[in-house]
Amino acid sequence: MHKVREIFIGRHPVSSYFVLTFAISWIGVLLVAAPHLMRGERLPKLTGILMFPAMLLGPCLAGLTLARIVDGEDGMWDLFSRMCRYRLPARWYAALLIPPVLVLTVLFFLEALVSPVYAPNRFLAGIFFGVPAGFLEEVGWMGYAFPKMRSQEDAFAPSILLGLLWAFWHLPVINYLGTATPHGAYWFAFFLAFTVAMTAMRVLICWIYTNTESVLLAQLMHVSSTGSLVIFGAPRVGAAQEALWYGLYGISLWVVVAIIAKTYGRRLTRQTA
Repeated sequence: MHKVREIFIGRHPVSSYFVLTFAISWIGVLLVAAPHLMRGERLPKLTGILMFPAMLLGPCLAGLTLARIVDGEDGMWDLFSRMCRYRLPARWYAALLIPPVLVLTVLFFLEALVSPVYAPNRFLAGIFFGVPAGFLEEVGWMGYAFPKMRSQEDAFAPSILLGLLWAFWHLPVINYLGTATPHGAYWFAFFLAFTVAMTAMRVLICWIYTNTESVLLAQLMHVSSTGSLVIFGAPRVGAAQEALWYGLYGISLWVVVAIIAKTYGRRLTRQTA
C-alpha cells in the first residue's frame, strides 16, 4: 500500500499536493470550529481567528512532505536553498511596494470621491498577520507547486490557475477576512472580489519567482500583500463597501498584471528558453 501511494504521488505530484493541502487545512479548520458547530452555535470571532493557524499548516506541511517523497533529499536541499536566496537586484525588492501602494491608492480615491468611511487604517501590528501567512504558505505554493505547474513556454496560465486555487482554499475562513466581518448577505460578493484580487496577486508572486527563483522573495511579497490589507484595510466600511473596495483593488492589480504580461509574455520573463 505504501509503495502504491508513492507511485501515485510520483505520477501526480501537483494534484497530490492540492489534495493534501486542502485536506490538512480544511480538516484543521473543521476541528477548530467543531465544538461550536456540534452545539449549533454561531462561530465567535475568536474561533474564526484561530482557524487561520490551522489553515496555514496545509500548504507548508504538504509542500515539505511531497518535496521529500517526490524529489528526495536533493529536492529538500534545493527548496531550502531557494528559501535563502536573497542576493537579488534591488528592482525585485522594489516590487514589494506594489500591494501597499495600490491598497492606499484605491482607499484614498474612494475616501475622496465616495465616502469618508473608506479612510485607510494604520494598524501597524497587522504586519504580524502577514509574516506567518507569507513564510508558511509559500513553502508549498511557490516552493513546491508552481515550479511543477509551469512549463518552459508558459508560466502565465499556471499562475492564474494557482491563483484561483489559492483563493478557493480561503473559502472556509472567508467570513473572517477583512474588517466588515461577518459579511452576511454580501459574503459571495466579497469572495468574488477577493478571488479577483488574490488571483492577480498570485500572478505577481509567480512573476517575481520566475525571474528570481527565490522562494524568500515570494514569501516577502505575500507578507506585503496580506500585511497591506490588514494594516490599511478601512475599519469603518460595511460589508457591501468592503466588497467594492476589494474589487477595485483587484482590478488595479490586474492592470499591473496586464502590463507585466505585455512586457514579459507568457513566460513571465524576458529570458530565452
